[in-house]
Amino acid sequence: MARYAIGDIQGCLDAFLELLRRLEFNPLQDELWLTGDLVNRGPKSVETLRYVRDLGACVTVVLGNHDLHLLAVAAGAAKLRRRDTLSSVLEAMDRADLLDWLRWRPLFVLDAPSDTALVHAGLYPNWSAGKALALADEVQALLRGSDYLQFLAQMYGDTPTRWRNDLSGIERLRFITNVFTRIRYCSADGTVLDFQNKLAPNKKPGGLVPWFQCKTRRGRSVRVVFGHWSTLGLWNADGVIGLDSGCVWGGQLSAVQLDCDPARFNGVNCDPYRAPS
Repeated sequence: MARYAIGDIQGCLDAFLELLRRLEFNPLQDELWLTGDLVNRGPKSVETLRYVRDLGACVTVVLGNHDLHLLAVAAGAAKLRRRDTLSSVLEAMDRADLLDWLRWRPLFVLDAPSDTALVHAGLYPNWSAGKALALADEVQALLRGSDYLQFLAQMYGDTPTRWRNDLSGIERLRFITNVFTRIRYCSADGTVLDFQNKLAPNKKPGGLVPWFQCKTRRGRSVRVVFGHWSTLGLWNADGVIGLDSGCVWGGQLSAVQLDCDPARFNGVNCDPYRAPS
């Protein structure tokens, strides 16, 4: 049995299927971890959702910001954006089943035996892996409950930017969600998040560091697998593995086999469905 992790697919189903073929992935024996953002920007969002859902128990998916955006649009809590390619999901006959399946996906997965975590964007540097798991449960419980529409309507926003244990209500839930699905940069001491900068670390503004390079980051004993950051590209350092290598922008869809030492990487070239803005 092998465990593979794959970066952001974003509706690029053809590249995903080709990558699975190259990996010789066997859903009856192997495990598949996906870093989220299954949908949007690419051409086959609904087909990707169906395919991943139908893989069944062998696949573990965390929610990404584009996945949450789909849920919000479907709930009437947000409007389609100019570059969205979500209509195929919204107009599908099996829309309700697909969306219900999606909102039951976790925000954060921690595999204790291998000391490996899966998340879409990253972790707040001052959270341990155990604390992150508990906080993810707060948002997951809400998304899976009857009041999820109210949360989706208030989910968008860049504030608060600093964690406090006494945060409550929508501010607490939004901060937790933003960490797991949007974080890239933070202040050098790891306390303040920055959501404006998306460039690679060699072009970062002064005073900011990638979340995984914060010197005070807790939980370094846990290897974190994440996506979300296409300008970062494939990254295997600092105790983390970044797998968003810009598939939808004409880069690659990347995979790593996690159950071997050292981890083994693979990838396929992708058609440029979108040009970076």
